[in-house]
Amino acid sequence: MLLSAARSSASALSAGLGRRAASSIALKYSNAAFSAALHKSPQVLGKVQSELNAVAASLKESPELNALVTNPTLSMRDRLAGLDALFARASSAKKEPVSDITKNLFVVLSENGRLGETEGVIEGFNELVASYRGELTVTITSATPLPRDAQTRLESSLKQSQAAQRAKTLKVQNKVNPAILGGIVIDFGDKTIDLSVASRVNKLNNLLQESV
Repeated sequence: MLLSAARSSASALSAGLGRRAASSIALKYSNAAFSAALHKSPQVLGKVQSELNAVAASLKESPELNALVTNPTLSMRDRLAGLDALFARASSAKKEPVSDITKNLFVVLSENGRLGETEGVIEGFNELVASYRGELTVTITSATPLPRDAQTRLESSLKQSQAAQRAKTLKVQNKVNPAILGGIVIDFGDKTIDLSVASRVNKLNNLLQESV
């Protein structure tokens, strides 16, 4: 069984990672898949990560496949048929068969009624791989795409942080979320720096409510 493959090394790696997106349940499956893949070889670890990211892309692109992981009322037969379609699409994207580790992961998720945790499982797996490789990914969320010069200045500042200096490589990505209204939110490791307009508005609202 895949879940029995979890090892203390994966648990240690996960201890310091941010947990904003993935639930504790999802992370158990992330740990299991990570341990099983790394036990085979670093090359297999990379292959499984590539497959999981292909699965994530397929779920975003296909409403039918996405329904597979969001509809808890599907029968076991329908879920297995959906998984076969998902594996076929991922195999086509990577031009090679999906590994047994990836297949076993989703079969176990399906059998345990946890396909709804798929997004968190994949995010947790990617975090574990990044930690194993000494990578630090910094996500800068803004209401509109950041101008290139602004992102470059932020990257230069972030590289001076202790967390960045401890990492072997630093990856900076810009995500757009109009809901923050303005400003930026920076996520790196287990830290969040919220400089958004939405955050300031919420603080103001709280102050006003306290004064009433």
